[in-house]
Amino acid sequence: MKVCVAGGTGLLGRAIVPALLDAGHEVVVLSRSNPATDPVDPRAGWVHGDVTDPGGLVEPLRGMDAVVDAVQFPKSPVENPRKGLTFERIDLGGTKNLVDAAKAAGVPRFVGLSGAGAAEDARYHWLRFKWQEERHIQGSGLTYTIFRPSWIYGPRDVSLNRFLGFAKFLPFIPVIGDGKTRLNPLFVGDLGRHVAAALSLSSAENRLFEIGGPEVLTMDEIIRTALAARGKKRFLLHQPAWLMKMVASVAQFAPGRPLTPDAIDFILMDPISDTAGLTATFGLPLTPLAEALRTY
Repeated sequence: MKVCVAGGTGLLGRAIVPALLDAGHEVVVLSRSNPATDPVDPRAGWVHGDVTDPGGLVEPLRGMDAVVDAVQFPKSPVENPRKGLTFERIDLGGTKNLVDAAKAAGVPRFVGLSGAGAAEDARYHWLRFKWQEERHIQGSGLTYTIFRPSWIYGPRDVSLNRFLGFAKFLPFIPVIGDGKTRLNPLFVGDLGRHVAAALSLSSAENRLFEIGGPEVLTMDEIIRTALAARGKKRFLLHQPAWLMKMVASVAQFAPGRPLTPDAIDFILMDPISDTAGLTATFGLPLTPLAEALRTY
């Protein structure tokens, strides 16, 4: 099967692309990045494309058997409206453009990545946009599989690795909130393997699956497990959420927009995924945190 992975140079795409290649598929990465400066798996092809430019998407998708939407905007979840880097424009608008282009190009199959907690009446706008993405995919007439991932970690993530970065030069790890946020963290490699399997599994057609790791852990437990994998011990210094929101309300105007109040809410969500349907359909293992950390 010939598969186009939109956003193949990002955190999600770099796990999905090799998983598809290992499964025997021919893969083309669609990205705004320059492959010379941001190389992809050498077994994959590359084509330029921008999901915010619908007119430039149809031709690159012609001849594809499937499209995988792994697009995320830079520094997500820190939105930057001035640069057009928002959940509404990139996640929702980009997905709509990609779905419509796939349909126009005659691509029969689409794999979308949503988010745990997506709902029409969700508390946060990014989850409401994710739900709208899902509805657009489901109403497209394409054969689809949609995954709702929980909190994702891996070699190139900017969340768990940030905590480990602090351990290099601080005697403590700053943690937003009380550290009791509960998650079932998902290893990005497991996401890649499930996406690859979905393309050859008829029982995954026209279905939506929640996907997360096999353990429900608090944020403190996640950080301590990661530190142990690096052979480090650090004191966890908890920062009240209200205080960090005050800091973020100022930081959002700093160069590079390092933090926003909405990003604090994103960090403190409890995106626990129910994996019962996933496991029953795919039968693939989900990797415990400590085991996954030992792989990179």
